Amino acid sequence: MIIEKTLFNIYKSVSPEVVKSVIPVIDRIRRFKNKPPIPRREKMAEVDFPDFSTSKVIMLHGVSVGEVQSLENLVKKIKQEFPDCKLVITTGTVTGQELANKKYAQYADFITYFPLDVYKTVEHFLNKINPSVILIAETELWPNFFYCAKEKNIPLYIINGRISDKSYPSYLKIKNFFKLILDCTQGVFCQSEIDKERFLKLGSPISKTEVMKNLKFEIAKKNCDIDLKTKGYKVLIAASTHSGEEELIIQIYKKLKEHIKNLKLIIAPRHLTRLDEVKDALFGMNYGLRTLNDNFDKFDVIILDTLGELSKIYDIADVAYIGGSFNKDKTGGHNPLEAIIYSKPVISGPSIKNFRDIYSILEREGAAFVVKNEKELYNCLNKLFTDSGFYKEISANCLNCFESQQGALDFVIEKLKFLK
Repeated sequence: MIIEKTLFNIYKSVSPEVVKSVIPVIDRIRRFKNKPPIPRREKMAEVDFPDFSTSKVIMLHGVSVGEVQSLENLVKKIKQEFPDCKLVITTGTVTGQELANKKYAQYADFITYFPLDVYKTVEHFLNKINPSVILIAETELWPNFFYCAKEKNIPLYIINGRISDKSYPSYLKIKNFFKLILDCTQGVFCQSEIDKERFLKLGSPISKTEVMKNLKFEIAKKNCDIDLKTKGYKVLIAASTHSGEEELIIQIYKKLKEHIKNLKLIIAPRHLTRLDEVKDALFGMNYGLRTLNDNFDKFDVIILDTLGELSKIYDIADVAYIGGSFNKDKTGGHNPLEAIIYSKPVISGPSIKNFRDIYSILEREGAAFVVKNEKELYNCLNKLFTDSGFYKEISANCLNCFESQQGALDFVIEKLKFLK
């Protein structure tokens, strides 16, 4: 531990001036990779802060899009349970910041970037925010930030904690360094027993490390008031599709329909600005539109050309293909849980970077499939639609998986009761 403490002290001694001199170089590299420049003023905490000196402040951090999305119900619940507290939300990426401002402007009292992990910068940031408690989502382990929070006696919790299969071997090699960081926390609350064991192996104190389950599963079913006349039919939904995916799904659908005569298809494009492109892909086929109240008694395919109905239309489908996972742009996939909550098996293509952690859970529990190519997609869909025993097994897995991950929201709120 002597070596780790020495390295930490060296790391702690880096000045803001040194970091500022390096940022232009990093920005040039980022520009070469078509990435936006570092928001220097925000990251160096050189912005105008609200006056929080007389308030109780809850600080909530989610680094990027996935984490920011997972905090939605927690943000709303915090404002409901602790109306007298101020809420500060921080993110680490540009896309995370954009989403936080879009989703939480009406709930948060201040939205900004998480500071760069420079001791003097962090100290200035915490002095201005003056948090009563800090909640860090998933795996953001910043030495100076954690150490400074401990120095100031600010309770800091890791919530929804997870350590990926990919990262874990690397983390183990420097576990003594992570132990120094984790010792600064008031609690480490993990998504699963596997994550708990990994945090413990990295030095998280046993008395402070618990399983809280997963905030991303804290969603509720929506009442489905849509009637597409599905009785007697088997329904595949291709949800949140992007350019090129409609052609893929249509080709597979036609092949399946050769021997599954009662198979129907719903196509829900991610962006309605592509509606003409979707119609072109369906040229020569018998399709209708949701806006015209068309249904499966007259049409084989229905295009969901409305806003706000996708999350409930899963209720009337049998199997869901989640788009943004086979398109050329490699979007990174979309949320599979909106289908899983209705116990509907999910299939995705290989591009799932936006929801990789969710798919790892779903695959482990046998509730979803991530396929590599068109052949695997066809075979998986064919088995789900033709093997009733297999379908029932996967549907039951969806229900069990979802229920096993519930409870995280109430867990966190209970830990914050000391603020009342």
